[in-house]
Amino acid sequence: MQKILIFILFIFAFALATQQTSFAQGGRKVITFSGLVVQGDSAYGVPGVNIYVPKAGRGTSTDYRGFFSMPTWEGDTVEVTAIGFQRHRVIIPRVTDMSYHVVINLKESTTMLAGVEVLPYSNEEQFKEAFIALNLPSKELENMEKNLSPNAIRQMAFSMPMDGSLNYKFYMNQQATQMGNRNFATTIPFLNPFAWIELIKSIKRGDFKRKDSRGRD
Repeated sequence: MQKILIFILFIFAFALATQQTSFAQGGRKVITFSGLVVQGDSAYGVPGVNIYVPKAGRGTSTDYRGFFSMPTWEGDTVEVTAIGFQRHRVIIPRVTDMSYHVVINLKESTTMLAGVEVLPYSNEEQFKEAFIALNLPSKELENMEKNLSPNAIRQMAFSMPMDGSLNYKFYMNQQATQMGNRNFATTIPFLNPFAWIELIKSIKRGDFKRKDSRGRD
């Protein structure tokens, strides 16, 4: 029985020494890689960012606050990608503890597209030929000149109803007038003695007498 126990302890010690030797010779350990992904220098997290290890084929994504956490190996290269941002890489270093925390600042990726001009003609020569060959009816030209004349535009301006800004200005003027006259008594023309005097004078002068077609009373 003692020989069996000694043999088991020998196997266990040999396995332990082999494991320590492998780590001493460059063996890798599992590291919990976690952190926060933000946009530029702001403190707001970016949700839905892909955290991926291409060689291992595993990854995760950030939550709605921009946080993430995933297991990795020492020396792994982690790809951080998101739509509208530049690609970012993180290499997991050798650390003394079993976790590695980072704050990743993603930079916006702006793609400038060339301007596109949509024209009905393939080149400038075709446009010139079409413009020269253009014949407008004389009646339409007359109507156009008539509608765009200064007198016509002035009449349209006077006949146009007030827009929203003019209605607002009129309303504000009324409000200002009411506020200015709120401490004054309202005047009634029928109670104004000066108005009655002017009426009597007009009657005496005969301003209200009817005249016939010859201009006689």
